[in-house]
Amino acid sequence: MTPLQTIAATVTLLAASNLFMTFAWYGHLKHLQSSPWWWAALASWGIALFEYLLQVPANRIGFGSGLSLAQLKILQEVVTLAVFAPFAMFYMGERLSWNYLWASLCLVGAVYFIFRP
Repeated sequence: MTPLQTIAATVTLLAASNLFMTFAWYGHLKHLQSSPWWWAALASWGIALFEYLLQVPANRIGFGSGLSLAQLKILQEVVTLAVFAPFAMFYMGERLSWNYLWASLCLVGAVYFIFRP
């Protein structure tokens, strides 16, 4: 794989895994409010299994191809916000605020600093 293909594969797998994890962490707030917390935890663990089935290969591909641990972590944080913002808006019905933009700009800075030579 070329370096660009490696990053693309890593980011794609991280995005898919993060979609599962976002539902695992926050989906129960919409659908399981009347259920006991332990039921929500069990449902979340079931969803999180699929997150790990994508996240572990993503990190192994990225790390094995030369991405550092810090680079993988910053990529994960960027992907997290990119997945969370639409989830919050479209699934949970939340309104986006300027804080999402400011947080995104901070992550752009983080990406710059962690990937610069």
